[in-house]
Amino acid sequence: MSIKNHPASPPDIPGLRSRALNLRRKMMAMARGKGEGYIAQGLGIADCLAAIYFHELRYDSANPTWSERDRFVLSTGHYSIAMYATLAEAGYIDAAELPTYGLNGSRLPMSTFDDLPGVEVVGGSLGHGLGQAVGMAMGLRLDGSEARVICELSDGELEEGSTWEAAMASATFKCDNLVALIDCNGIQADGPITVKIEPVADKFAAFGWDTAEVNGNDMAELVDALARMRARDEKPKAIVMRTTPGFGVPTIMKRERAHFVRVDNSEWDALVAELERENG
Repeated sequence: MSIKNHPASPPDIPGLRSRALNLRRKMMAMARGKGEGYIAQGLGIADCLAAIYFHELRYDSANPTWSERDRFVLSTGHYSIAMYATLAEAGYIDAAELPTYGLNGSRLPMSTFDDLPGVEVVGGSLGHGLGQAVGMAMGLRLDGSEARVICELSDGELEEGSTWEAAMASATFKCDNLVALIDCNGIQADGPITVKIEPVADKFAAFGWDTAEVNGNDMAELVDALARMRARDEKPKAIVMRTTPGFGVPTIMKRERAHFVRVDNSEWDALVAELERENG
């Protein structure tokens, strides 16, 4: 069996940054010609997914249902453009399939389904991901498995009561095999986050979680935080990630309404050139 990662080994930060750039390149190619999509969130979360899939997560893309795999739960299903790019980079799916993103009949809709290799849950009904992750973590522990569950969720989901019910449950049942990655990018569908959700890290700590707060677009900070969250100390883990929508492409970063970006086809050459220039 070919296990992709050995998290205890020293991280290759330049290599992980290169992986994140590859993910961004794939996402730009997927979005091109569609005229619209969730590209800003995808670009913003690329560093996190590179750190998870190419250093932290234990999996075998040739055997997606391997029982001892770590589970990754993408609660924000509309980030699927980033998930598909990652699955292609990790070898779960053929990169030749990526241009079908968002097209009728494609296996790659704009929100993930769980019939694709490497996808654990259907994401998109926000506020559900953490609860599913808690259930997985408890089930793995009952099975005597050492596998972990890593769940990405958004700051907007902190407005959902079910998220906090899951947070309480995971602490009550001592789910120290669970890591929540909270993408605090400050936006939701109709503009900036307006509900007072801060201080996020302090709130999770008050619920009995081990917490950390990082720049979610800084690979070294991400990898360091993930390493610290491997401890089995009877507490669930939360990493609050401050990410920038559109990271790596300044024109998209400057968009006021970045949740669902509309891009004219004539803009794409300039945007791709920006990505390469910013990461050259």
